[in-house]
Amino acid sequence: PARSPSPSPQGFLYTAPIREQGNIYKPNNKMMADELSEKPVHDVHTKEIDLVNRDPKHLNDDVVKIDFEDVIAEPEGTHSFDGIWKASFTTFTVTKYWFYRLLSAIFGTPMALIWGIYFAILSFLHIWAVVPCIRSYLIEIQCISRVYSICIHTFCDPLFEAIGKMFSSIRATVRKEI
Repeated sequence: PARSPSPSPQGFLYTAPIREQGNIYKPNNKMMADELSEKPVHDVHTKEIDLVNRDPKHLNDDVVKIDFEDVIAEPEGTHSFDGIWKASFTTFTVTKYWFYRLLSAIFGTPMALIWGIYFAILSFLHIWAVVPCIRSYLIEIQCISRVYSICIHTFCDPLFEAIGKMFSSIRATVRKEI
C-alpha cells in the first residue's frame, strides 16, 4: 500500500534536499557561508546632513562672510547720528538675513535640481566619454610613438653617428703667442 508522506517538523510535506555543501540560501559549511555573507553597504544618498555646520569644507569662507562693517564704514570726522548708524546696521543685517532666506526658499530647490542635473551630466560625460577618449588616445599615441622611434633610430642615429665620427678626428689646440 502507498504510504502518505509524513510532514516535516515545519509542517511541510516535502523538504528541499540538502547537499553536502548546503544549498545556496542556507549554506552548511563555514567557507560557503563566509563567501555568501553580505557586507553592509554605505549609501551616500541617505547620509545625515549637518544642520549646524553647513559649510564643512569651507567653500564660501572668503566670499559671503560679509558684515555691515565690510560694506559700510564712516571715516573719522564723518559720522552720522548714533541712532541712524544703529538703525542702518540693524536694517542691513536683518534685510540680508531674511532676503537670503526668501531667495533660498524660492530658488534653492530649483537651483539644487539644476546643479544636480549639471553635475550628473558632467560625471556621465567624464565616465563615459572623456576617460575612454583619453585612454584611446594614449593607446593610439603609443603605436605612433613606436613608429616614430623606429624612424628616428633608422634615419637619424646613423646620420648623427657619421657626423660625430667626422668631427671626432678634428683636434684643436690653443697657442698663446707672446
